[in-house]
Amino acid sequence: MNPKNTVSFDDTAVAFSSKSDTELYKMYLLFKSMNSNLFVKVGGSLLNTAINLHLPVKFIVKPTIFSHFCGGETIKESERAIQELGSYHIGTILDYSVEGEGNEKSFDATRDELLRTVEKARGNKHIPFSVFKVTGLVAIKLLEKVQAKQPLTPDEQAAFNRGRDRVQAICQRCYEAGVRVFVDAEESWIQDTIDNLTYEMMALYNREKAIVYNTYQLYRHDRLEVLKRDVQQAEQVGYYIGGKLVRGAYMEKERKRAREAGYTSPINPSKSASDNLFDEALRFCINHLDRISICAGTHNEASSYLLMQLMQEHHIAPQDERIFFAQLYGMSDNLSYNLANAGYNVAKYVPYGPVEAVMPYLLRRANENTAIAGQSSREFTLIKNEMDRRKNKKRGITDNVFSHF
Repeated sequence: MNPKNTVSFDDTAVAFSSKSDTELYKMYLLFKSMNSNLFVKVGGSLLNTAINLHLPVKFIVKPTIFSHFCGGETIKESERAIQELGSYHIGTILDYSVEGEGNEKSFDATRDELLRTVEKARGNKHIPFSVFKVTGLVAIKLLEKVQAKQPLTPDEQAAFNRGRDRVQAICQRCYEAGVRVFVDAEESWIQDTIDNLTYEMMALYNREKAIVYNTYQLYRHDRLEVLKRDVQQAEQVGYYIGGKLVRGAYMEKERKRAREAGYTSPINPSKSASDNLFDEALRFCINHLDRISICAGTHNEASSYLLMQLMQEHHIAPQDERIFFAQLYGMSDNLSYNLANAGYNVAKYVPYGPVEAVMPYLLRRANENTAIAGQSSREFTLIKNEMDRRKNKKRGITDNVFSHF
């Protein structure tokens, strides 16, 4: 049976079932604003200036863009989002989205906060994964030097070792708590170092099943081959692979750096090439599900339908714990809620942190929505359709009442 016959991503009644009329109207206003490139550009610049000048903008930001895309300022404040998503059988991935100061004190503080997210997830059916960025735990310049095979000074080597220890502390706690953890992908010039740290953690903690997940950015033309190599290595060494598949988040930065430095860009030449590579990676993973567990981190409807179809063809139950779908909190509810309603494993990335510290993340979200062709307009159209559906339903009820007179 074609998955499109059983699950419709156009079903707005399911997609926005958690939203009251007032909440839906707030979403309407937010995405209407984000449909304007000029508004996002000017508004983002003004917000950045206001924050840099320490002006009181929190009272404007927190109830609007922050509350839509973030769970709260703390783990405790995020409890409302965790419970709401959980009531619709959608998991939460608590994403500490504070960009650190890049010193040892901030790295230790980030490690400690990430350990708190693991403890929150321990035994909690609503929080299936933790997540972290390696750059929140070790200096970028060290990751870059290691990847470039440049010698480290004794102090640099000690600092890198402390970063590795922070990574291991989180992975070990996840292993002990039975909580899966994503190691997020980052820029290509530090990704090999991140990969190698992740492989080391997999060899330690993925002996029985996938606990540590690496992230594969399929907008890079070499990532499918890397994924295949990683699965082969895991088979040889004797551990399981966790793979979070995404398209990618650093396209403009990657192309700019490659152009300026005079090397071939690692990014696919077109969006269709990235889409094809992502879908090929899904097929490969499903064919090697005995060795790899996956999370399809995607807002792409065609890829989501493809994964559902592959699961059907291979007689894989929707609730098989080796396969998850994931989207960002505040986006693509038409995927998340409809997939969960059909019994698939779904989780939302729920960022949290102090409003001012999370602003860089929020501004990226707004810019990405306007930059991704059709993303904001798709969200906006779905919201308008649901508002119209509710109005028509109320009008129909009213008409039925008067028809009795």
